[in-house]
Amino acid sequence: MSSQDIPEENLPAEQDARHGAHGAVSVADEQHPFADPGLPPHEHRIQDIDERAAKRSERTVALLFTLSMLATVGFIASYVTIPHDKSIFVFPIGHISAMNFALGLTLGAALFCIGAGAVHWARTLMSDEEVADDRHAIEASPEVKAKVMADFKQGAKESALGRRKLIRNTMFGALALFPLSGVVLLRDLGPLPGDKLRHTLWGKGKLLVNMNTNEPLRPSDVAVGSLTFAKPEGLEETDHDFQNEIAKAALMIVRIQPENIKDKRELEWSHDGIVAYSKICTHVGCPISLYEQQTHHVLCPCHQSTFDLSDGARVIFGPAGHALPQLRIGVNDEGYLEALGDFEEPVGPAFWERG
Repeated sequence: MSSQDIPEENLPAEQDARHGAHGAVSVADEQHPFADPGLPPHEHRIQDIDERAAKRSERTVALLFTLSMLATVGFIASYVTIPHDKSIFVFPIGHISAMNFALGLTLGAALFCIGAGAVHWARTLMSDEEVADDRHAIEASPEVKAKVMADFKQGAKESALGRRKLIRNTMFGALALFPLSGVVLLRDLGPLPGDKLRHTLWGKGKLLVNMNTNEPLRPSDVAVGSLTFAKPEGLEETDHDFQNEIAKAALMIVRIQPENIKDKRELEWSHDGIVAYSKICTHVGCPISLYEQQTHHVLCPCHQSTFDLSDGARVIFGPAGHALPQLRIGVNDEGYLEALGDFEEPVGPAFWERG
């Protein structure tokens, strides 16, 4: 390309005339024994003098930002679609997780393209002239503040962010889309609970099974003043979700003389003085295991919350916020104790969905 193809105002000689010559050297004297070496002559880039080259650089930067956006979309797609147990062979690493490989590749590509685009933008399109500036005091004077704002405006102007709309829009797109990678990772916190905390394995017709003997309970198995722990029929310790289910369905059974039951609903939901309550404390979910025969009180060993099983399991002491949920029970045709439904309220400690 000849100099005739370049606008006259973009020629190096014209720019040097406007901005001042580089490389001026001050002379050493007694007060300043070291001479200022000055700055080397400024070498103009092709993008400074040829708008077509500047356009090519602009398209390159936009392409890098666009690739970053595509890599972010690929990251999200990989996280959602690739099974976590799938593996692939990558030479020379060997067999690795397909999801981890895809996530690392796409995340690295997204970050690299944003960084490479920003570097290429700075090196080819932003101003690269070196400017010498004297040191100043730490505190900023009004003149310095004005100069800083002027320099900022000048820098913003030289970055061509307002004029290079393609770069600006694709950069904003890449920076806005990339954080979605972190949002998607929040899925690893686990699925939303939905209404699972409101339901247990108890249901109409479920037999009450003794936790110790693993046998269904008959009314005659529960003596007055005894405390028996029960689980729902069909729940076995070998089940993979046993701990999650028993944490909601654990039951304690106590037999009280019907005339000693103070709460009307408790009496209606019992069978011949046999009452069934959740074993899970309503404070922080500890299992209740201490029973006082004379007072019919049960005590949580963790924080000493005390409930009166003869009066609707209401709280009479401690930090628990509400009474223990009661399970309505009856006897089937074979003479075994059975549930007549599920708990009518969530078991365990209070949670934000309670209402």
